[in-house]
Amino acid sequence: MSKVTILDHPLIQHKVGIIRRTDVGTKDFRTIVSEIAGLMCYEATRDLKLKDVEIETPICKTTVKELSGRKLAVVPILRAGLGMVDGVLTMIPAAKVGHIGLYRDPETLEPVEYYCKLPEDCDQREVFVVDPMLATGGSAAAAITLLKEHGCRHIRMMNLIAAPVGVERVQKEHPDVDIYIAALDDHLNEIGYIVPGLGDAGDRIFGTK
Repeated sequence: MSKVTILDHPLIQHKVGIIRRTDVGTKDFRTIVSEIAGLMCYEATRDLKLKDVEIETPICKTTVKELSGRKLAVVPILRAGLGMVDGVLTMIPAAKVGHIGLYRDPETLEPVEYYCKLPEDCDQREVFVVDPMLATGGSAAAAITLLKEHGCRHIRMMNLIAAPVGVERVQKEHPDVDIYIAALDDHLNEIGYIVPGLGDAGDRIFGTK
């Protein structure tokens, strides 16, 4: 079974509390979502492998640590996932970026794919799928399935807020994918929104209704 990590760092929890508020405008919401994504990156990359490299400082030669092994990719689920990309790239500037476009059918609440563009060597990379909300889990599970169809085998999921049913669905369909979330909320309402949640993350990031 995949590991679910709830990131309870005080800075993350403080910022999540801010973006939940109705009166936070688009600019601040977008900025803070990006900040949270960057902070979450620290925990989600904690087990990346390192290697010893000899360098020369202004004083002498010494041995330092550098990342080794697979390179990284970040894949947002469009469109709300775009709000997390810059925060991740601030921490991992060399990561490549792919895009998966899914929308949720308002009747069935199931995802419908409309776009997929991934780095050519995505199957050789450690892939971080990002989306602010993990509600029913349909879009997340579908995005991970799509990545696996493209040969990706090393995948992690990062979400700001999740509902238990969404976490359970991803774990059931993809038990090999670890999930990192900033908050685990209570339930979904009758139209599939997370409660208490923060509303529609895409609308709040891009200022649309």
